[in-house]
Amino acid sequence: MKKYFITGLLVWLPAAITVWVLLWIVGLLDGVYHALLATFEAVLPATAVEPLARLGKVRGLGFVFVGLAIFLTGVFVANIFGQWWVRQWDRLMFNIPIVKSIYSSVKQVSDTLFSSSGNAFREAVLVQYPRQGSWTVAFVTGRPGGEVGHHLAPEDFLSLYVPTTPNPTSGFFLMVPRSDVIKLNMSVDEALKYIISMGVVAPPVEAAVLPVPLRNRTG
Repeated sequence: MKKYFITGLLVWLPAAITVWVLLWIVGLLDGVYHALLATFEAVLPATAVEPLARLGKVRGLGFVFVGLAIFLTGVFVANIFGQWWVRQWDRLMFNIPIVKSIYSSVKQVSDTLFSSSGNAFREAVLVQYPRQGSWTVAFVTGRPGGEVGHHLAPEDFLSLYVPTTPNPTSGFFLMVPRSDVIKLNMSVDEALKYIISMGVVAPPVEAAVLPVPLRNRTG
């Protein structure tokens, strides 16, 4: 009975967790939609908001609304006119005390991580952590800059993010010499699966692209 129960659990558990995560996301975005609806109700006539309030009762509408709003925003700022408005918005946020420190920090991180011209989280590597001889998977986020980069020069260093397992949203920031890092051929998505599964789900590799094993390295 135990064997059959575990077998059934292995079938249903991934599906149940997937549904739970999706429902959580839908609920979160529905909350955003209702918050915006409450703002509209405070500044617009009731007759203008009533159709939106009726639609707000539909489960999952917030997901569609927020996704559509993000997409239309991307279309809007993809031209010179939209980029001008974004610059004005940034200028406004940078001139508000307290808000400017939070906004500027988040903007710099988001531009680095999600910009198509950035290199953050584009490459998975192997690095020795937390001690010599113990290896883990990390992601390259760039190179040290500013005062830190000045102190580490002239040696070539990389900035790395070492995620925790099984929750990769928390982790550690390291700056290590490029010579101490081994580049992996696996994609970032494959590396994340490998980390989240605690090494159980290993990405497939071809023999032609396999690097020299650590035990056969010299020097």
